[in-house]
Amino acid sequence: MDNSFVIEMEHISKTYGQFVANEDLSLNLRKGEILALLGENGSGKTTLMSILFGLVKKDKGTIKCNGIEVNITNPIEANKLGIGMVHQHFKLVDAFSILDNIILGAEPISKRIFLDKKKAREKIERLCKQYGFDLDLDMEVGHASVSTQQKVEIMKMLYRDSTILLFDEPTAVLTPQETASLLKIMKNLSNEGKSIIFVTHKLAEIKEVADRCEVIKDGKFVKTVDVKDVTEAELSRLMVGREVTLKAKKKKLKPGNTVLKVEDLSVYNRHTKADKVRHVSFEVREGEIVAIAGITGNGQTELIYAISGNNKARTGSIYLKGEDITKHSIEKRNKMGMSYIPADRQKYGLVMDFPNEYNFIIKESHNPKYLKLGIFMDGKAITEHSDKLIKEHDIKAPRGSKSLSSEMSGGNQQKLIIARELDNDPDLLIAVNPTRGVDVGAIEFINKKIVEVRNAGKAVLLVSFSLEDIFNLADRILVISKGEIVGEFDPDKVTPEELGLYMAGAKRMEVKND
Repeated sequence: MDNSFVIEMEHISKTYGQFVANEDLSLNLRKGEILALLGENGSGKTTLMSILFGLVKKDKGTIKCNGIEVNITNPIEANKLGIGMVHQHFKLVDAFSILDNIILGAEPISKRIFLDKKKAREKIERLCKQYGFDLDLDMEVGHASVSTQQKVEIMKMLYRDSTILLFDEPTAVLTPQETASLLKIMKNLSNEGKSIIFVTHKLAEIKEVADRCEVIKDGKFVKTVDVKDVTEAELSRLMVGREVTLKAKKKKLKPGNTVLKVEDLSVYNRHTKADKVRHVSFEVREGEIVAIAGITGNGQTELIYAISGNNKARTGSIYLKGEDITKHSIEKRNKMGMSYIPADRQKYGLVMDFPNEYNFIIKESHNPKYLKLGIFMDGKAITEHSDKLIKEHDIKAPRGSKSLSSEMSGGNQQKLIIARELDNDPDLLIAVNPTRGVDVGAIEFINKKIVEVRNAGKAVLLVSFSLEDIFNLADRILVISKGEIVGEFDPDKVTPEELGLYMAGAKRMEVKND
């Protein structure tokens, strides 16, 4: 690894009103290095990367690229300097093909006026072969799996010949297998001389691929360490300031009555023109957490959409507390005691340009306690309710209840959704990737909240691509593969490796409900 710096960020500061996002932060990146950037949700990591990529204007400080001071005011200028960024929440146009998304803003032109897609396709196909990417360039991005969309974001950087790569929480939505593949790609890129800043909360990933780690807290520099010289526990203490326990404490409970019953459920996908869920049956009872494990794209999304009311079932029935809800509206399901933490907080969990206080009550805007004279919104009551939940869940927002949800970090957006969904004291909590893109302290907090629901005798259906989450939380594990339940396990009696064989479709068993 070359010791020369390709990026030097010195004394960077950025404030939003009274909120300090970055305060006198400095960061240096060497050629061929993987530098991890570690910090809690809202600590200023994404803001710092957004400044480097030209999405956010710094208030103070200087940036040097290859020893020359630069003023990066937009992503196009960043691209010209060889800087590319993979965002935690993808910047893709769903209606465009994968090819069009990759070349958007960097379209090759022939004879000065004609778009040369053939030339672009040839270059992308060469890159796909070089890095082992399997991409259908003609597929609409909106129909692609999350892991495929992640690869499209990476390919956008490679297509532009970026040499300085910024990865913001790149493994947040990936399965363990996909994560291993991505980390291998990052190592290969580093070995080729590309320089990487890796923003992540996952300490094991830092230990696996990073050379150095810079820790920031509340927008301020804490310490830079050589990764080989520290343990995961030491990194956790530097970030959070205390010991963190991810294994949740669960009471010894005997499952009670059935809360959710899914019976012979099939769900059709109009894009693939086939059933993505095939004759699925299972139950979730009072006082238990049932986790569904599977590789992305195996029917989890369609299954949860049908249960939550976002999609119709083609065949079969769904029962909540004994009542057939197969054709009920989302609102009716909510009133019956169903709460839902969606997989994508920004697309499906929040109205990003609403203040936090309105996102808290968005499902209950008709509730008399938030109305005056039965028709006018009661601003005082709404703000008081929001302030209470923000304090209880330690949500960091520049202007508290009045902040737009878009102004917060992804982890704090997630905590807002969880606070809202748990505030209704649900009989059934559906949680999809609840710890996606949050720091270890927040994971500990979220796991504790989910277990509290279970310990109170309520039912929890957990869908997660993180086997760590599943083993930390589940009382029972169901494995889904190609739209079918192919295995049921006690988490204390199965290994991740064994589970992986069922997830990959290499093994299956006959599954019966209790």
